Amino acid sequence: MTNLTTSTTTDSQARLKREAGEYAVRFVESGMVVGLGTGSTAIHAVRRIGALLKQGALRDIVGFATSTATLNEAKALGIPLLTEDLPRAIDVTIDGADEVDPAFNVIKGGGGALLREKIVAQASRRLVIVVDQRKLSPQLGVTWPVPLEVMRYGYASQARFLASLGGQVDLRLAAGGSPYVTDNDNWIVDCHFGPIDALDALARKLEGRAGIVEHGLFLHMATDLVVAGADGIRHQTRPR
Repeated sequence: MTNLTTSTTTDSQARLKREAGEYAVRFVESGMVVGLGTGSTAIHAVRRIGALLKQGALRDIVGFATSTATLNEAKALGIPLLTEDLPRAIDVTIDGADEVDPAFNVIKGGGGALLREKIVAQASRRLVIVVDQRKLSPQLGVTWPVPLEVMRYGYASQARFLASLGGQVDLRLAAGGSPYVTDNDNWIVDCHFGPIDALDALARKLEGRAGIVEHGLFLHMATDLVVAGADGIRHQTRPR
């Protein structure tokens, strides 16, 4: 692939992410509490909300950020924010995903914010997942590993446990080569299970293991899916 082709592909992907993120803001109405997602797609929704507030097209919006990075962006944009104890339920959250199956189950955590993202998702009346078409998959685990936030204490024990479930475990590293540290001062491991046939069963096993703080399987949570592709944007609601 030439540099020109690579650049064109990258630009196209960036455009699709922006279109999906901005489209999802149509589900936000004045007076709402809005969950502000993390990542390269969701950040476009955050910026669009900030712009509409500045224009006066949206009013009385209060946001709740899913990561420190999103929190800082929202503050810079002038979006009012709830306190960290989350004193109110969230009307709608707009967030991205790393892989989405046909039933709207998703893998999240590529950006390292999966614990806070799941807290916000579970507190939301409506969860809108925004992706470009590359994130669609026939089955979770085909294209993306399952990220897990784990305590540093006893980390090797968790790695052995994940291996016993058939996973290939990779400790996520930061740019300098040291372990990646989350906003909650934990580590992230990326576990390659391959195509996952029994999602709920795997989730229960992961949730039952002390030391695994949270996993990146977001099952039965998304209510809406916004996908940007070469043919435009499509919105789907979760199959019943």
